[in-house]
Amino acid sequence: MKLSVVAVLALFLSIGVSHAAKSSKVEFKNKEQDKKVEVFVDGKFFTAYIYPDNMEKQSLYPIVSASGKIITRGYPMNPRPFERTDHPHHVGLWFNFGDVNGLDFWNNSFAIKAADKPKYGTVKFKKIVSENPKKGELVTASEWVDVNNKVLLNEETTFTFSGSGNLRTIERASKLTAAQEVTITENKEGLIGLRLDRAFEEPATKPEKFLDANGIETEVPVLNNAGVNGVYRNAEGISGGAVWSKRSPWVALRADKEGEILTIVILDNPKNPNYPAWSHARGYGLFATNNFGGRAFDKNAEPVKIVLKAGESLVVKHKIVIGGDLKDADINEIAKNFN
Repeated sequence: MKLSVVAVLALFLSIGVSHAAKSSKVEFKNKEQDKKVEVFVDGKFFTAYIYPDNMEKQSLYPIVSASGKIITRGYPMNPRPFERTDHPHHVGLWFNFGDVNGLDFWNNSFAIKAADKPKYGTVKFKKIVSENPKKGELVTASEWVDVNNKVLLNEETTFTFSGSGNLRTIERASKLTAAQEVTITENKEGLIGLRLDRAFEEPATKPEKFLDANGIETEVPVLNNAGVNGVYRNAEGISGGAVWSKRSPWVALRADKEGEILTIVILDNPKNPNYPAWSHARGYGLFATNNFGGRAFDKNAEPVKIVLKAGESLVVKHKIVIGGDLKDADINEIAKNFN
């Protein structure tokens, strides 16, 4: 059957309209007074870019699955009963590093004593550069500063949010430009990190500090591990805690949360420095990927030392996927198209 040019054009347009109808709609709600930009996908809250004055970095927090389940830990922003109370610098999804000109940006938080603050760096919010809901893009600017507010790095980050069905994705591309000569030295504390809800942890086997039902921090000698069932795996088939320190294009974390199988994936980008990155994934709920780890993870690795002269830049890009029971083939397909 032959089609006229008009018929072909009409068919093409109908396919385009149909595809557009199925694509997810991203909305941003900029709440300057609350120092955050909320992100919605198809009318459902997904996450918020937050930049409160009492945090030493910016973060995406909380993060919610397509079905409405919170995947991030509440503590210390909004503590929930039975959560761990360790590492108060672990909030939502963030990006920083443990050794930039000798300063630790990763571990800085309200818990650091004033006398020790000169050893730490802070990522200071500068501005929202632009919002493009049609592309799902939010562009932000910040500065990596020392205790005297002297700028080491200027950061411009493009977040790209998307979703379809039960899948949600976040691409985070950060351009770091040196304001002075900067040396980034191998360190395990980095680079992009997620702190996750209790369901995604491995069952606890030793005494830890947790919040009780009344929200009071308590030493718990024997923990109730009900609903705690997270299992890591990477692209090479390594699973559990053994993924830590291994290099891989992606690492996934699978758990049953309230009767729903959810899989969270962090993908490294082939254009990143030292691809594939080292995994800094821990059973207590820290899920991180580190392109600058080097011998901090593997004593036989090549040394990692990045020197940026004033005005020089590097770009680091990662993708976070939150979906259902994602198989390796599903993740590999997503990774193939992440460039």
